[in-house]
Amino acid sequence: MPKQSAGILLYRRTNNTLQIFLAHPGGPFFKNKDEGSWTIPKGEFLDDEEPLAAAKREFQEETGQPINGDFISLGSVKQKVVK
Repeated sequence: MPKQSAGILLYRRTNNTLQIFLAHPGGPFFKNKDEGSWTIPKGEFLDDEEPLAAAKREFQEETGQPINGDFISLGSVKQKVVK
């Protein structure tokens, strides 16, 4: 079964500027690798979990903060396998 992941693309508009919330991956591999190593908070989930519930769970796990509000689905994308 292919892996699935879900995430939250958190944004706000301030003074006509769009701001996007990014997170830095953790772990020893990403230590001192700031350039090009930023992403949205996301993580894998299984078929028995709703994608939005998984995205909220992952956001809280990765940021330490719960998230609530109005959410807009951006749909899904199937990525090609890179070998």
